[in-house]
Amino acid sequence: MPDIATTSPHPYPIPATIAAVWHEDRILLVRRANPPDAGRWGFPGGKIEAGEPIERAAVRELLEETGIEGRARQVFTAVDAFDKDDDGRLRRHYVLIAVLCDFVAGTPVAGDDALEARWFQLDDLEDAGLALSLDVADVARQAAALAGA
Repeated sequence: MPDIATTSPHPYPIPATIAAVWHEDRILLVRRANPPDAGRWGFPGGKIEAGEPIERAAVRELLEETGIEGRARQVFTAVDAFDKDDDGRLRRHYVLIAVLCDFVAGTPVAGDDALEARWFQLDDLEDAGLALSLDVADVARQAAALAGA
């Protein structure tokens, strides 16, 4: 086991899903309201409920956080998200499982755990002033490639 200072009540990583929706040459992101990465832009997503398939969790979280209806196409990558306290101790470790989703319907509206929801061009993600969660630009490029953009 790694030697990591932790305050976590969770001894193991928490599985969660993120929905990568590519539509009309843009990717859908939300500005997170809660840790980890509160205030940063990332993909809509959240914890997978017991007995819930990954793809269904992605579509559910997408709708809850953005009002966008989607259809899961495929799981394509996973990334780590570490929630640390002010002293750098680990509170929670999430494993975010990315699901490429097709856009079905809707207009992005922040809901649930999001402060904002909107579409971005891939080039927008290179803007130094845009506060992104770790790996968002990379995952967005992977989603665009898989979507045939």
